[in-house]
Amino acid sequence: MNHSSDWELPVSESSLNRMTRDLDEAHQDAYPQMRARAAEFSEELADTASSIAGKRLARRGFLLGGVGVGAALALAACSSSSNSASSTGSSPAAAGASGSASMSSASKYVGDLKVVALATALENQAVGAYQAALSAATAGKLGTVPAAVATFVTTAMSQHQDHAKAWNAVLSGAGVPTITGVPLSNQPATLQALSGASTVGDVAKLALSLEDQAAQTYLFAAANVSSAGGISTAASIAPVEAMHAAILQFVLGEYPVPDSFLGTSSAASTTLLTV
Repeated sequence: MNHSSDWELPVSESSLNRMTRDLDEAHQDAYPQMRARAAEFSEELADTASSIAGKRLARRGFLLGGVGVGAALALAACSSSSNSASSTGSSPAAAGASGSASMSSASKYVGDLKVVALATALENQAVGAYQAALSAATAGKLGTVPAAVATFVTTAMSQHQDHAKAWNAVLSGAGVPTITGVPLSNQPATLQALSGASTVGDVAKLALSLEDQAAQTYLFAAANVSSAGGISTAASIAPVEAMHAAILQFVLGEYPVPDSFLGTSSAASTTLLTV
C-alpha cells in the first residue's frame, strides 16, 4: 500500500528551485505580451459584434424605409397575425422561433468566446487543484512536502491565476459574464482524485494531466479559433503550460523527452463546459 512516507523527491531541491525560477522568468517575459494580445483579441470581438449589429440595423432600415409604407404595413399585419397565432398555441413556426430565441439568450458563449470560456475554466481548475494540494500539505495529508515542491506549486498556481485574469478580461470586454468557478463536467472527478491523494506524487500525477490538457487545448485553439488575437493569445500561453508539465515530470522522476510536435489528443473540448 502506498503511504505518504514512501514518496521521495527524485530530483534535488536545488534543481527544482532552479527550474521554478526559469519558469517564473519565462512567465514574466511572456505575460505582458500575452495581456496585450488578449486586449487585441477583445477589441476584435467587439468590432465583430458591432459589425453584426450594424448589418442588422441596416437590413431593418431597408425593410421599414426603402421598401415603402405598404410593405411596412404588410409586415405589421403579418406580425399581428403571428402574435395572435402564438398566443393560442396554434402556430408551430412561431413556437419554433420562440424556442430559438430562448436558446440563443441562454447561450452566453458562442464562437471564439466559447473557447475563451473553456480556457478560463481550465485555468481556474488548475488553480483550485494546486490550492487543494497546498491545503492538504498544510494539514499533513501528504506527508513531508519538500520546500521546493511547495514553491513550484505556489508559482504555477499564481501563473494560472494570471492566465485566468487575462481570459476573463476578454470575456468582460465582449460583454459576457466572466468565469469565476470551474463550470466543467469533469470537475467532480478531479475533486474526487484530489481528495484521494495521499502523496506528493499522487498530486503531481493529477497536476500533470491537467497541465497536459491545458497545453494541448491551447495548441488546438491556436489552430481552430477564427480570431488572430485569439490565436496569438493561446500560442503565448501554451509554452508556459508545457513548462509546468515538464517540471512535473521531473518531480515524478520521468525525464521529459523533447517533442518537436505537441499533440492534441488530450485537448479539452468545449462540450465540457456546463455554462
